[in-house]
Amino acid sequence: MNIDTRIKFRHLLCFLEVARQGSLARAADQLAVSQPAISKTLKELEEILDASLFDRSKSGASLTEAGLAFMRYAGPCVQALRDGVNSLREGEYAAGTVRLGVLSTVEGLLVPEMVRRLHQQHPSLVVSVLTGPGAYLLSQLRVGELDLVVGRMTDNPEIHGLTFEHLYSESMTLVVRAGHPLLEEGADRRSLDGFPLVLPLAGTTIRKHADGFFVQSGISPPRQRLETLSLALSRRYVQSGDAVWIAPLDAVRLDLASGELVELDLGFKEPGGSVGICSNASLPLSLAAQWAVETLREAALDYREGRLA
Repeated sequence: MNIDTRIKFRHLLCFLEVARQGSLARAADQLAVSQPAISKTLKELEEILDASLFDRSKSGASLTEAGLAFMRYAGPCVQALRDGVNSLREGEYAAGTVRLGVLSTVEGLLVPEMVRRLHQQHPSLVVSVLTGPGAYLLSQLRVGELDLVVGRMTDNPEIHGLTFEHLYSESMTLVVRAGHPLLEEGADRRSLDGFPLVLPLAGTTIRKHADGFFVQSGISPPRQRLETLSLALSRRYVQSGDAVWIAPLDAVRLDLASGELVELDLGFKEPGGSVGICSNASLPLSLAAQWAVETLREAALDYREGRLA
């Protein structure tokens, strides 16, 4: 029997929503159907595929190995159909939309410059940006909810099975406000005791690099901390007090150039991590996404050669 005639669009939507929510009940809420209907649809799909797609428990539903393998194709399939439908809607095919997952490492300079250049070249283009932890953004890329993820993510286990293109290497740096006590002559800059520390969220890829910075430099980080991925919150908190911020250079480059923040020179430079573009090879890039990749490469070249500031 031809399997293509048995699998319906509703099967794929149900499968993807349960995978996304990790729960049949939450998936039912999102799809506005009953939980028994979700269970029935999943059972039909599993019977068609002759495979168990989820491990069900009181705590929710998690993908089996078969489910993970099927998701690699189901997500792009559904997204490709959505793109095809949208391309026929009046006006949308001409403008286009690119959906980007953006990590905090590139929020400050690279991505704003990319968007500026894209809008200069394609005035009707819609650039939709989603921010958050790398693991979440990569999971959205995997199921076809994003076209690209941009940032520093090579150490994230969620990148397995996806395609990564290196753009440039970027280091972490310690920054403080202008006039900070640690900038005074004779201050012991290697002792951060007594000053709050701003760090990326625990468990994120960039936090691993931040922790590595302190290990390699032999500096003990203070216990008083603000942990966040918000650049706006970090920047304001540091500018209004005596906090020390360990930040990706891209995030604070413009603040350093303007003098609003000052780099705390410890005589040590973090080796740097790879900033790049992650894509889902099983889903062909839309024309708008191809424009974004080309523009990111151009902006990254200017960044590497010091022309982007």
